[in-house]
Amino acid sequence: MDPRRGESDRNTCINPVTLYGEFTLTSNRKVRCSVNLTERDLVVQRLTSAPVRRNKVVLSLRDCVGCRAYREDANTDPAAYLAAYFYPLKRRWMSSGVSRQRLEQCFRLAALQDPRANLEEAEKWARAVQERSARQQHLGHGLLMSELSCPCRMMLLVNPQSGKGQALTLYNNHVQRMLNEAGIIHTLVITERQNHAREMVREADLSQWDALVIMSGDGLLYEVINGLLERSDWEEAILTPLGILPGGSGNALAASVHHYSGASPVSSEELLVSCGFLLCKGLVSRMDLVSIHLSGSPRLFSFLSLAWGFVADVDVESEKYRHVGAARFTVGTLVRLASLRVYKGKLAYLPAAEDPKKEEGVSNNATVHCNNQASSPTQVSLLCRPSRDSSCRNTFHNSCHSNNSLKVRRSDNTPSRSATKALPGPPGTLLLPLDQPPPGDWVSVQEEDFVLMLAMYQSHLAEDLLAAPDAAPDDGVIHLFYVRAGISRTALLRLFLAMEKGAHLATNCQHLVHTKVRALRLEPYSPKGVITVDGEVVEYGPVQAEVHRGLARLISG
Repeated sequence: MDPRRGESDRNTCINPVTLYGEFTLTSNRKVRCSVNLTERDLVVQRLTSAPVRRNKVVLSLRDCVGCRAYREDANTDPAAYLAAYFYPLKRRWMSSGVSRQRLEQCFRLAALQDPRANLEEAEKWARAVQERSARQQHLGHGLLMSELSCPCRMMLLVNPQSGKGQALTLYNNHVQRMLNEAGIIHTLVITERQNHAREMVREADLSQWDALVIMSGDGLLYEVINGLLERSDWEEAILTPLGILPGGSGNALAASVHHYSGASPVSSEELLVSCGFLLCKGLVSRMDLVSIHLSGSPRLFSFLSLAWGFVADVDVESEKYRHVGAARFTVGTLVRLASLRVYKGKLAYLPAAEDPKKEEGVSNNATVHCNNQASSPTQVSLLCRPSRDSSCRNTFHNSCHSNNSLKVRRSDNTPSRSATKALPGPPGTLLLPLDQPPPGDWVSVQEEDFVLMLAMYQSHLAEDLLAAPDAAPDDGVIHLFYVRAGISRTALLRLFLAMEKGAHLATNCQHLVHTKVRALRLEPYSPKGVITVDGEVVEYGPVQAEVHRGLARLISG
C-alpha cells in the first residue's frame, strides 16, 4: 500500500469533500473553475491544461463572514451567481505581522436554461457555505451554541467627531460593506452631542434590536452602558450584546477584543477590519463591569479603567492632540514626563482569590438577550447566524438608515444588599460608605506619595498599550497598578515603552506594584488632581469601586 495513499485517505475522512461543482468566474466568463466545499474549506481550482501560478486557492470557512445567491436584473441571462466573502489573515506588506484582508469569491452558475433551477443551485451552495462556516465557529470554541433568527438587527451608534473625525468615512469605506456581506441589517445613528447615546438607550425600545454597536472611542460605550443601567428594566437591558468598532483615538476596548481573539497586534484601519470581522462572526461573551462610588455624585459603571495621577493627567491633557489620533497619548506622555507630578493619598483594596469562581456564585445558565442560552459561562451565544429558512437567506441587502436626531467573602461590617437597593443597577456587596473605614479584611497601603494609580479590567489601555496582558473580559478581577514616588523619568518612560508589548511587569521596577483585587478605595490628599473613569473626568475626591462579574455582554472573539 502506498503510504501517501493512506495519508490521503485519512485527510479525506477528517475533511471530506461534501459538495462539488464547475462554474465560471463572474469577473471572466472564459475562466472555468472546479469548486470543492468541504467541512472546513472552500477549495477553488482553475481548470486549465497549462500549469499556472496560484492555480489553487484554499479558503478556510472560519474566515468566511457570509455568502449569498442572486440573479442579475437582466431577464435574458438565465445564470445565477454565488458570492462568498472571506477575511483571511495575511502577512502585511513590509512587515512581519499579519492582518485580515478582504477576499471575495464570485461564481456564475449557468448549467441549465431554467433561471429558477440555476438560482436554486446557487442557493443550495450559499446555504451549505453558511452552515459549514457556522459549524467551524462552534468547533473552534469547542461549544455548540444557539443561533438567532436571521436577519440580525443592530443599532450602530457613530460619533462623527471622535478621533480624527473620520468615523463616518471609515464606516462608509469598511463597515457598511462588511455588515451587508454578513447579512446584518443595521440602523445608523449619528450622535449629536455628549450624552446623546446615553439618553437614547435609556429610553429606547430595546426589543427592536439584537445588539447595540458603538463606532467611536471608548467614551461612547461608557455612555451606552450607563444609560442601560439607568433603566427601570436594567437587569434585562444590560444583557443586550454590545459591540465595539474603533473610531476614536484611544480604542482600548477594541484593541482588547482583538487581543482576546489571539491575533497579532494591529492598529488603525487594520484594527477596524479585525473588529468588524469579529462583529460579523458574532460570538458573545460575558463582560465584567465595575461600579464606581464617588462622594458627591451618583454611582457610575465602568467597563475599562479607573485612573488617578500620571495616567489620568495624560488622558485629559492629550485631548489637545486629538487630531493626531492614537499618537496623542505618546505625545501627552512625553509632555507630562517633562514635569512629573507626585500625589499624596491612601489606597486600600480587597485582594482577589486565586480562583474568583470560589468567591462568586456565577450561574452558567444566565438569561441572555433574545433568549439565548449556552453551556459555558464565558461564550454565551452566537449573535447572528443565517437561519435555515430560505426566505431569509436572500434578504442580505443593506438596511441602513441615518438618524441625526453572588456569594462573597464578607467581614462583619460588609453592607447588605438592601443597603444599596435604591441605586440603579446591581446592588453592591463589598463596599462600606466612604465616610467609614474599609472592611477589616482589606489591605491598606499606608499614606504615601504616588505617581499613578491605575485599575484595569480589560487588557488594553489604548491601541498600543497592553496594560493588563493576562486580563480577560469576565475574569471577575480588577488589575490594580500603582507606582510609588521616587521613580525617575527615565524609568517611568521605560515602563510605558515596555507596556506597548505588555512587558512592563517583567522590568522588575521596584516602584511598580501590581495586584489583582475585587474592590478598592482611593482617598487622594493632594488638593488638586484628576480622576478618570473609562477616560472620562469624574468628581475629584474619595472614590471606591467593586467588580460585578459577567454583568454585561460583549461581542468578541
